[in-house]
Amino acid sequence: MRASLPIAAALAGTAAALPKIPFVASSAVIPLQNTNTAAISARQSTNQACFVIGSKTLPQETADIAADLASTVTCDNSATTIANVPDVTSGSTTFSSIDFSQSSQTPLQFALSQFATADPLADTDLQTFQDMLNVYQATEAGIRSVGGSLAIKVPKFFLEMQVSRIQTAQGNPPTAAGLQVDHLRDKVLKNAPKEAQNLLDQVTELATQLS
Repeated sequence: MRASLPIAAALAGTAAALPKIPFVASSAVIPLQNTNTAAISARQSTNQACFVIGSKTLPQETADIAADLASTVTCDNSATTIANVPDVTSGSTTFSSIDFSQSSQTPLQFALSQFATADPLADTDLQTFQDMLNVYQATEAGIRSVGGSLAIKVPKFFLEMQVSRIQTAQGNPPTAAGLQVDHLRDKVLKNAPKEAQNLLDQVTELATQLS
């Protein structure tokens, strides 16, 4: 028994020398940093789109469009178009079949000739134009995701304007401010500063023809 006393004293001394760890109640809450859950969820949703191939952060509007198109647009991973984005298809329309970058025309020349509406305007097939717009928007999202050139914006905005014109002529004008014909006309003109004036004038004139 006497031999155990020095050992006990040594253990007591060691315990006294150890740093004290403060007691934390089980109910204590440790605050976490704000991880902007909504933004992460949106980004994750965008990543499900087969055409978003890069890691560049997309503008919110583009990310929303990409998320909406993820279940509508399909990708052909055996074929690529601008900036190595997979060739995309919506309905029966494939981007490579209406790719402005493969034409000898300027982007606006191509758009005016390729995306002309019927006469009267209301007889135009809205779904066909929506499919063409879908593949342009999907390809733009893919290009943005890799930081590529955005020359695609001119024909893309022109297609948006055409869809808005058709919807208006068919009695279902879009209600969102960003989808109004005049707003989209201005988007086309703003992004086509190097296009010939006669082409810009055609865009302006088309924006007044809504029936």
